Amino acid sequence: MHRDDAMKQFHSGDDRLAELIDESPAAPLPTPDTDVPMVSRSVRLPLETYERVRAAAEARGIGVTTLMRQWIEAGLADLDDSATVSLADVRRALASLAHPTAA
Repeated sequence: MHRDDAMKQFHSGDDRLAELIDESPAAPLPTPDTDVPMVSRSVRLPLETYERVRAAAEARGIGVTTLMRQWIEAGLADLDDSATVSLADVRRALASLAHPTAA
């Protein structure tokens, strides 16, 4: 059925549209990527900022939303001093203190 025909039937109160909907196969819903309930929020970003985030996400092989969520979680962890630092990062930081590079 064409969209315009469906709209006419809907606005006329024609029951055939309801029957058509009832007969349609159920559309598969996407499977959530997490068991944790999520809240969707809209964030307005300057285009240049968004392009930088998109490029950073693409370089990591993840979605923009996933990267933004990771950054927000990291920022919140910094606020409550509960950040987890990888041992490799700690070793690199200590090594750079032990052997400072010439400025």
